[in-house]
Amino acid sequence: MDDCIRVTGARLHNLRNVTLTIPKNRLVVLTGLSGSGKSTLAFDTLHREGQRQYMESLGMVTPFVSKPAVDSITGLSPSISVDQHLTNRSPRSTVGTVTEVFTYLRLLWARVGCRTCPGCGKRVPPSYESPEAVSSEIWDDEATEGESVPCPHCGAAVPGLVMGSFSFNKPAGACPECTGLGFVLRADVRRLVDGSRSVAGGAVLGWHPRLTERNVPILRAAAEHYGFTFDADLPVDELTDIQRDLLLHGVESTNFGRHFPEAAARVAPPPTVTAGRFEGVVTNLMRRYADRVEDTDYREKTEKLLVKGECRACEGTRLRPESRAVTVDGLTIVDAARMPLDELAAWMGGLKAEPITAPVLDDLQERVRRLVGVGVGYLTLDQSTPSLSAGETQRLRLAALLGSGLTGVLYVLDEPTIGLHPADTERLVLVLRRLRDLGNTVLVVEHDLDVLRAADHVVDIGPGAGGDGGRIVAQGTPEEVAASEGSVTGAYLAGRAPTPPRAREASLDGTSLTIRGARAHNLKDLTVRIPLGRLVTVTGPSGSGKSSLVLDILGRAGRRRFHGAGGAPAEHDGIDGWEALDKIVTIDQQPISRLPRSNAATYSDAFTPIREVYAAHSQGRFTPGHFSFNVPGGRCERCEGAGVLAVSMHFLPAVEVRCPGCRGRRFRSEVLGVRFQGYDIAEVLEATVDEALTVFADVPSVAGRLRRMSDVGLGYLRLGQPATTLSGGEAQRVKLAKELSRRATGRTLYLLDEPTTGLHPADTARLLAVLRRLVDAGNTVLTIEHNLDVVRASDWLIDLGPTGGRAGGELVAEGTPGSVARVAGSRTGRFLR
Repeated sequence: MDDCIRVTGARLHNLRNVTLTIPKNRLVVLTGLSGSGKSTLAFDTLHREGQRQYMESLGMVTPFVSKPAVDSITGLSPSISVDQHLTNRSPRSTVGTVTEVFTYLRLLWARVGCRTCPGCGKRVPPSYESPEAVSSEIWDDEATEGESVPCPHCGAAVPGLVMGSFSFNKPAGACPECTGLGFVLRADVRRLVDGSRSVAGGAVLGWHPRLTERNVPILRAAAEHYGFTFDADLPVDELTDIQRDLLLHGVESTNFGRHFPEAAARVAPPPTVTAGRFEGVVTNLMRRYADRVEDTDYREKTEKLLVKGECRACEGTRLRPESRAVTVDGLTIVDAARMPLDELAAWMGGLKAEPITAPVLDDLQERVRRLVGVGVGYLTLDQSTPSLSAGETQRLRLAALLGSGLTGVLYVLDEPTIGLHPADTERLVLVLRRLRDLGNTVLVVEHDLDVLRAADHVVDIGPGAGGDGGRIVAQGTPEEVAASEGSVTGAYLAGRAPTPPRAREASLDGTSLTIRGARAHNLKDLTVRIPLGRLVTVTGPSGSGKSSLVLDILGRAGRRRFHGAGGAPAEHDGIDGWEALDKIVTIDQQPISRLPRSNAATYSDAFTPIREVYAAHSQGRFTPGHFSFNVPGGRCERCEGAGVLAVSMHFLPAVEVRCPGCRGRRFRSEVLGVRFQGYDIAEVLEATVDEALTVFADVPSVAGRLRRMSDVGLGYLRLGQPATTLSGGEAQRVKLAKELSRRATGRTLYLLDEPTTGLHPADTARLLAVLRRLVDAGNTVLTIEHNLDVVRASDWLIDLGPTGGRAGGELVAEGTPGSVARVAGSRTGRFLR
């Protein structure tokens, strides 16, 4: 049996005829500079060919899954990939549903839950049945109601419980008010009405002056009909409650009706609009939103005027009141879903296993144990899946793979250490080794030096990025790679690489921003000071409250103060020191666009001057619009400028194939005939940022934007690469490059969420130089980061912990890296010593 995977002549993208041997049943790490070709080799070559060969072995014809550009690959196993892209963005999806842990909890509560009798109000204990009696129906998730049981106290029939009674995705269990979402959309009154102005003076921001003239008499007529007056010349903030409810909610709303609580006091609504039948500003907006919810453009436009608020009926729990009242060992299913997973594991360990529940408890405990083992014990089951980071999503999948029991599989993972504190990386390495010890080959694309040192075999690809990469620089054990003189990665493994610049001396004697009484999520009434004009890093274990403090409190509060936009900041007492700033920029890892037509060139605004250059060289035949793939004119109309066509596969997902009209080049042949520095417009989109920088070196409007992307470590990125294929770290650096292209005032606060995601240590040094330039200009850079190079180079650290979940949310240490290193209780400090 072949004990190696042999790759011969891999030439996809920037791979330079790569030939290598990868040992099987080992933990193998592919590393190298960002853009060197690691992901191309791991995912686009090995994983894709593994899938293709497996499908062919089953006799499945795969004309649309073509063989990658490689001479041969032998010794491949069926492959499973775990990448960074989030596939489930449904607001109904939670940690509990994707891991199936909540399914087991629903079964447990349905079988042994204790509920309240509707007749006498006393608690009704579960009626235990034999396992044989329920074995055929124990997993019946489609039943809408169970068999009633008599109350032991009064004999009244108590409705039976089924799994659906505890599902927020089924009518039997979902809150009828929010249909199981846990939140409702409400109008953001601040964006609809300017409280400092009167209605007659244009307080309703969406009303044209003529509409204001029309509605003022209607409001006065409505008020007269109900026996009060409406002063349209009074600022809205000074209106009485009944006047304000009339304006916002209208005469037929419950908000307005509450002013007439007695039935005898209620007055019939005015018969016509002219007589005062006023609908209300908020009511009108919500009605129009509901009527046109299928219209995507209208819905997205209207949602800018709405805010997401907790459902008052279920208080965000998603479930019906009767489902929330059922308990197991004194705990409701809502309580269990809000427990961190490590606490839930401890609670389940104390449950007495009945014969009917023993199999369920065993499986449930094993699933939770695996989740805690991969480092997500701080998560709760009710956390929404779209709110998870890419790293957390990967680790949930890792836990599922550990439970599959598969052997002889090639697992391909993309930077599983994303978002992990160095203290948690050790636990992840143990998980990867467990996968290997099951008889699998674990292939990891990774930059983390601790993972590299723990690997059985390391392959370093480089020596540079883009056209300068795609070669095997070194391979072997970590020690052999560290001894290689030509390996950049080896220099970092051996400690030969230059260290990042030392942090400056910083103190709180100067101007600072102070967050008082931070209590969002697990934060424990923190007061934190952030020195301005410095590089400040918030550190701490996963789940310790870093994102809650920086993004949910500071970021939202800043956007409200400077831009009047965004949702309400999370719970805190206040923030002092805003007067020293004039702008806040939040750069997170959310996708720059969900449209495949968007790319780095269009988002960074570099493509507009590029099109103008080509139009200027067309001798007057074409305008800049002809060089756009988004509008008719110069694009290929068969694929509408996409370069690919979607082929329906009936019961399978649609497959994209290259457009036969333009052969994937997006434009008409006449447009492609226009060249600049030897490149046509399609070739420019296929070029990397660094390659395009040489082409447009003499065009300042293009070169400046491209240089910013190169500075933040994106020189390898193809200009036309679809935005939907960018990792979270790449999307964040594209946003950072765009912000760097704007004129800074020197009083800007930049918030960055793990900007080193996906960066090799050498690229991290380049990013640090960019951040330092921002600080040198007088700005403040506040990062959430685990990367020790960034932590050591920071001027000031805010270390949260001591662990994650309920055991986190405390300020463990603050100060310079040197002072934090001396704090005995700091897990971050331990790695700085």
